[in-house]
Formats: sequence, C-alpha cells, structure tokens
Amino acid sequence: MATATSPHDMRAQLSGGGQLPLVGLGTLRLVGDEAREAIGWSLEAGYRHIDTATAYGNEREVGRAIQDSGIARDELFLTTKMPAENVGTERATLEHSLTAMDVDHVDLWLVHWPPGQTAGVSSWREFVRAREDGLTRAIGVSNYSLDQIDELTAATGVTPEVNQVRWSPSLFDRAIFDGHLERGVVLEGYSPFRAGGLDDPVLLDIAEAHRATAAQVVVRWHLQHGIVVIPKSARRERIIDNVDVAGLALTDAEMQAIDGLGP
Repeated sequence: MATATSPHDMRAQLSGGGQLPLVGLGTLRLVGDEAREAIGWSLEAGYRHIDTATAYGNEREVGRAIQDSGIARDELFLTTKMPAENVGTERATLEHSLTAMDVDHVDLWLVHWPPGQTAGVSSWREFVRAREDGLTRAIGVSNYSLDQIDELTAATGVTPEVNQVRWSPSLFDRAIFDGHLERGVVLEGYSPFRAGGLDDPVLLDIAEAHRATAAQVVVRWHLQHGIVVIPKSARRERIIDNVDVAGLALTDAEMQAIDGLGP
C-alpha cells in the first residue's frame, strides 16, 4: 500500500538528470485573464509545474502569471511544445516561446505531434542541439508510439526523456506502460478526466470508500504508478481539489481494479 504523500513533493527522475513534478497544471484552451488567473491560483495552491504549448496561444499569459506570482524561476518547471508543422524552424519556434514567456530557458520542450506521422528525426536533432545550448533542460515528445521513440533513439543515440500522451484509467495499457519504463522514458498523461468517464462505478466505489472524488482517485492512481498528470481547470476550487490527495492512498487491490478499466 502506498503512503500518503503530498503530490507537490513527488517527482519523476528524468534520464538527463532533471526531476519532473508528477503534478502539473494543463493550460489547453486557457487564454487571456482566465489563463493568468488559473495559473496564479495553481501556483498559490502549491503547483510548481505548468504545461503549455505554442499551439495553445497562451505562452505570454503563462509568462505573465509566473512573473506576477513572485516565485523564483528555478522553483518552477515549465513545459512547452513545438507544433509538428514547424519542422525546419525548430530553433526559431523555441526562441519565440522563450520571448513570449520572458524566460531564458524552458525545463522541458516537446515535439507536440509526430511530424507528418513520422518520427521526425531531423526535428529531434534540433531538439538535442537546443538542450546542448541550454535553451531547454530536457527534451521529449508527445503523442508518440514506442516504435517512433525507438526510431529517434536509433537515428540519434538520444532517447526522449518524456512522452506526453492521452492517458486515463480507461486507456491504461500495461504494454505501453512497461515499454516506457524499459526505455527510461517518463510517461506523462494529459486529459486524465476527459479521456475516461469519472462516473465509472469502480471509480465511484473507491472514491466513496475514501471519502474522495472520482477525480482525486484518478490523480492518485497516476501518482502511485509514477505517471505525471496534468489536470486542467479554470475554476479555483477544482484546481485545488483535483490534487488534494495527500491523505489518499490506494490499496494494491484498488490500483489493480482501476488498471482493469483499460482495454
């Protein structure tokens, strides 16, 4: 049985030496004042990991919220992503993101989607250079298959440190989970609630047993598997409640029951 640990103290070890907070705030579709407020509330609540992307169109708001928080840059983990269609302008894309957020580096830079359904080896080489030049501390991919990750490794000798994919109990796949572990790639899940129904009887029964919400059970399930989770909300109370799981520890039987919701 896992111990009840504050989610904000939990980290995944990256192969490049860094540490990625297991809980972050997703910012898809958060723009303008709504984005700044949500990010500000999350930082007040103890989040130290913010996930954005060039395609989200909110990097300026992310940067502004970070500055307004007064939290030192080295206490935060900042992720952004390059659109797949930006092949050939990788460095310019990253530099534009840094300017928009008014920072000199990001902590993690991801290829948002496989370019043209390929592994994108040429782009990956540029990602490696950007890490070497200190513009990003870690590099990874998003929405990649294990075969595409292997192709990048074979072509460059550098394995992505992270793969961010759509993940939830209903999408749990042991082979994919184990495949990332075997390659030393941190698995990061997005859309933890939307990708799987929070009204599933298994989740509801476990939530009732712990006097928790189904969303809290899903977050804790991610954490106990060592999977990074980035729930998104624009509501202050949900930003706080979603990760209020310090007193929640799922049993081995409960973890197995939730795993069983996958295909």
